[in-house]
Amino acid sequence: MALHINEIAPDFRQNSTQGPIHFHQWAGASWVVLFSHPKDFTPVCTTELGAVGKFSQEFARRGVKVIGLSVDPLGDHERWARDIEETQGVRPDFPILADADFSVAKLYDMLPAAISGDPSKRSPADNQTVRNVFVIDPDKKIRLVMIYPMAVGRNFPEILRAIDALQLSDAHKVATPADWKPGDDVIIQNSISDEEARSRFPRGFDKIKPYLRMTPQP
Repeated sequence: MALHINEIAPDFRQNSTQGPIHFHQWAGASWVVLFSHPKDFTPVCTTELGAVGKFSQEFARRGVKVIGLSVDPLGDHERWARDIEETQGVRPDFPILADADFSVAKLYDMLPAAISGDPSKRSPADNQTVRNVFVIDPDKKIRLVMIYPMAVGRNFPEILRAIDALQLSDAHKVATPADWKPGDDVIIQNSISDEEARSRFPRGFDKIKPYLRMTPQP
C-alpha cells in the first residue's frame, strides 16, 4: 500500500555499510532522510551520494540523520563508495542499506511485492521507481515524500529548505509561502486566532485576508 504523509514510517531490520540497522532504534529522537537508489554504479546516484556527503554538517546541524538505500549487496556498496570518493571527492559517511532482498523497497512501496530473485540480474530501469526521498520526524511520522525520475538529480539544498520549513512550522505554528527561504516572512496558521497571534508573534502581522496573515519569521 502507498505510504502517506503523517503515517508512521515502517520499521525494518536490514544490513548496511555501517552494520545491521534496526530502523526505528537507529533513528532514535532524530529527524531522518531516507533516500533510495535503483542500482549501484549509476551516474546520477553517484553524484547524489557525493552531494549528501558534502552536506553532512548541514544535516547534522538540523538534527537530521541520513540513510541511503540501494537494492544491491553489501560488497557492491563498498566498491561503489570508493568510486564515489574518487569521483566526487567525498566518501559517504552515512549508512547505505544493502537491500538485496528488496524487503525495504517493497515495504516503502517502491517495488511491487512480487519482485524476487537475484538483484544483479535487474537493470536500473527495472528498479527505476526506487528514487524516493522520505523525510521522517522524531515521532517516526512521514512528513514529506519526493519521487524523482532516473535522469533528474535530486536538489539537496531544496531538501534542506523543506526540513527547515517543517521544523519551523512545528516550533511556531506557522506555514511557509511559495519560494520561502529561511529569514523570509511566514504565514500564521489558520488554527490560531488573531488574539493568540498578537501574543504569539510580538513583531506583529499583516492581515492580507482573514485566511492570509503574514509575520516575520520567529
